[in-house]
Amino acid sequence: MSDSTILYSVDGPVARLTLNRPTRINALSLRMRDDLHEALSAFADDPTLRVAVISGAGERGFCAGADLIEFGTAPSQDVARRTRQRRDLWGLLAGLRKPLVAALHGYVIGAGVEIAGLSDIRIASEDAVFALPEVSIGMIPGAGGTQTFPRAVGLGPGLARLLAERPDRMSASEALSTGFVHRVVPRSELKRTSDEIAVQIANRDAPALKALKTAVLDGLDVPLDAGLNLERRLALTL
Repeated sequence: MSDSTILYSVDGPVARLTLNRPTRINALSLRMRDDLHEALSAFADDPTLRVAVISGAGERGFCAGADLIEFGTAPSQDVARRTRQRRDLWGLLAGLRKPLVAALHGYVIGAGVEIAGLSDIRIASEDAVFALPEVSIGMIPGAGGTQTFPRAVGLGPGLARLLAERPDRMSASEALSTGFVHRVVPRSELKRTSDEIAVQIANRDAPALKALKTAVLDGLDVPLDAGLNLERRLALTL
């Protein structure tokens, strides 16, 4: 439905999720977080689906971050944070055992960067602009930005971006050079490129895809020998 904050559709083994508040540059409201959690859960629980593509509606951007107007109406920032965590959207994204492709255009700010950082493959259009501006308004990223961003670009560059003031935004070409995005394409080719990558992934063995993500994600936070043992066990299951 056009009034839904998340558009969800399925094409064979590929799910498509679209952030759908274009008049607000897809800023995340409480309803939108709940709707996105529901859509991601449907994707995760459907055994016929192997990969998902997440994108943003409208011409202005993928996601401008949290809806600060709604956020500011809460009695306190602490109450707002706890309300946002009623459903653990970020935990769901971080623990997803199916590949997620992010198609990024225009403004990719705050929570938009954090959604991208919790995706597996990030494709950006040439007009994409990235920023994590929370510290400039007396906050820090609260949805994984302090963890996923430095892991993607390196500790030094990650801290530099996180600590910088709002004007220090990262262009698509800079995001590519740091490793935060994996490919940059013209805006007109963003959907086609993302869909092609999703279809390529969907043609692969589903148990192998799940085992691969599990090996990588669960192995990151353990010593190398434990990670190798995990990989060996998962390989034997296949």
